[in-house]
Amino acid sequence: MTQKGYYAFVPAPIPPKINWTLPLVSALSEAERELSRLATLADVFPFSRLLMQAFIRREAVLSSRIEGTRATLAELYTYESAQLSFLESHDDVREVHNYVAALDYGLERLKRFPMSLRFIREIHAKLMQDVRGGNLPPGEFRRTQNWIGAAGSTLATATYVPPPVDEMNLALSELEKFIHTSTDIPTLARVAMIHYQFEAIHPFLDGNGRVGRLLMALLFAEWQILPQPLLNLSVYFERYRQEYYDHLLEVSQRGDWEAWLRFFLRGVRAQSQDSAARIERLKTIRARYQPIVDADKNSNRMGAVMDFLFGRPIFNAKQLAEGVDMPFKTARQYIEKLVQAGIVREVTGYARNQVYRADEVFTALDSNKT
Repeated sequence: MTQKGYYAFVPAPIPPKINWTLPLVSALSEAERELSRLATLADVFPFSRLLMQAFIRREAVLSSRIEGTRATLAELYTYESAQLSFLESHDDVREVHNYVAALDYGLERLKRFPMSLRFIREIHAKLMQDVRGGNLPPGEFRRTQNWIGAAGSTLATATYVPPPVDEMNLALSELEKFIHTSTDIPTLARVAMIHYQFEAIHPFLDGNGRVGRLLMALLFAEWQILPQPLLNLSVYFERYRQEYYDHLLEVSQRGDWEAWLRFFLRGVRAQSQDSAARIERLKTIRARYQPIVDADKNSNRMGAVMDFLFGRPIFNAKQLAEGVDMPFKTARQYIEKLVQAGIVREVTGYARNQVYRADEVFTALDSNKT
């Protein structure tokens, strides 16, 4: 109990003592095998750096949906392409767009700076800029007590009360040390431990869940588990949302680390398989488009245009021109070729500010079936 008369939970420093049972070791082995297969597939994919932008956006949509947003992947791409007036007032889309910006920023930042508490605050500031909750201090750890519970709950009735501010700061310092300390703990288990610990500390007044999931993707990149963020773990967490929350809570209440680790590792295995299947399907689609590339008088440029579609299947002429480094007028000409080939179609019906969609590519990225 705190000095102010309410109960709060202060997580013990990580790592915990783990009993590596056969089921847990098997889950780790399967997750590592499927993740390695995905990383190898990404390495040989002709334009994986373009492709990762589509996977980043899919992760943004699903991670935000866990927190209650209802923006779709199509709405996100349309917002980025057209900034349509009806979407500019759509808070959910802006929140998802901020998630993309935060992850892009973090990946670029990692090229110069290691993960740290300052880094985490910067990610939070990007995530919360000009959206709901942005009136709370973006990029600042909380200075007051928060809690998790149903609408209308209090400190006395909350499902979970994170550590008070002083204990929170100590726990964050210990977490930062663990991130930087060399250890024999398997890297995937280490990421799962860090995610739990961050969520248990709950250092921000809003956005903790999304920052915690961003942190996983960034650690995967920093530690070279999967340098390009092609793993949509939030798809798994959203599909099994109640289990996700229950496992985190059971670590706090019962110290059930094995159940959480096995749940996490099953997610890594499942989503590695899912991403690999999507990439294989996209490779097949791209191969079918190759005759159109070969038939063009400037096949290199047409190839770059085709590849662009796989990272941004909903786009406008300006985005194509900037993405492929060609004049705007030339981009329009190539879009017309794609329209005539039946690869893209205009979706707004407007004479100006037109937006185009590559339906087959988008479906391969967004479909729940792989």
